Order: sequence, then structure tokens, then C-alpha cells
Amino acid sequence: MKEKEVERLKNLKQIEEEIYKQNSNINYICGIDEAGRGPLAGPVVVASVIMPKNSMIEGINDSKKISEKKREELYEKIKEEAITYAVGIISQEEIDTINILNATKKGVTSSLKEIETKPDLILIDALKGIDTLQIPYKSIIKGDAQVYSIAAASIIAKVTRDRIMKNWDEVYPEYGFKNHKGYGTAAHIAAIKKYGICSIHRKSFVKNFI
Repeated sequence: MKEKEVERLKNLKQIEEEIYKQNSNINYICGIDEAGRGPLAGPVVVASVIMPKNSMIEGINDSKKISEKKREELYEKIKEEAITYAVGIISQEEIDTINILNATKKGVTSSLKEIETKPDLILIDALKGIDTLQIPYKSIIKGDAQVYSIAAASIIAKVTRDRIMKNWDEVYPEYGFKNHKGYGTAAHIAAIKKYGICSIHRKSFVKNFI
């Protein structure tokens, strides 16, 4: 691994390193992030990931800064190296019923219920007022770009959601879900206007385009 990359990863791990140093009773930090708050279609996916203290996977970063091919590679490496990970998937129907913020919060709780090793602390990207099953948590603005385990969670969440949307593309090829993953691109909006909405569209998100 190049020196520059080692330095970047050390910076990405700095917040976690400080927590481990200052709190001898903390052995497991769980990073949490979501994918899919903004799209017009499909679920929101939340991932919880606990990485080993010494983990240094080359290329880990905020999922938005990595190419799709690289995310797929990192997804496999993170799954292999993680102490434990889990995802919470909240459907478009629930998003319409309880709104996207509450759906995301529900996804956090759902993923934590599935995780095999109970963390001592949770670091989460920007969310507050969530049910973390009485596990202490810290909310970090732009956490996916600042914290190693949150960046790992962002990759798990993004790849999981992208794969779901690619599967839906086979059911509804006319919308181009494999390309835009449900986000409101010009092509997607044009398809909604031409074909109407399908079962995975978020009705509360697309009402302006129908």
C-alpha cells in the first residue's frame, strides 16, 4: 500500500483511535450509514458494521467518492474482514407511510437488531433521535467521509441497495433502474411521465411528476 494511502486511512481512523484510547471499556465500535434517502423509487438501506481495530482496507472511503466497480470490490473485502455487519431495508411503502427520515431511523434499529456482536458505541452519519437499543451513539456530520467504520457501512449500504435496484430493473426495464438506481435523473422523470409509476415508486416523492 502506498504511503499516501496509509496516511489517508490513518486520518480516516483517527476518531475511532481516539475513542479506543480514551475509553478502555470500549472494544467494539459500530459504524452506521444509509443509502437511498433521496431517490424517487426503491427502499432505503441502512448498514451497521463493526470492523477490527487494526483493519486497514485499501480504498475504503465515502461510497459516493468511489466508482461502482471499486465499491463492489470493497464490499466483498469489508464483508470478509468485518467482525459483524447487518443491513436494515425499509420499503418504499413504509417510506410513504412514515416519511423518509423516520424510515431511515427505523432502518438503523432494524440493522442493529440483526447484528451478531453487540457494540459498545455507535458512530452514525448525521442522524439523531434514533432507537439504538440503548447502545450509546455519537452522530457525526459527514461521518462517511471522516470515520473508517462509517465509510465501510456506506459501502455495504450502497452496494446492497444498488443490487436491489438492478433486480427491479429486470421487472421494470422501461424505467432504467439499473442506470440511475431510482434517483430523479432526467431520463427517470421522462420515463415516469411516459409510463406512469410502478410498484416501487415512492408516491410521496413522485407526486410532482405524475
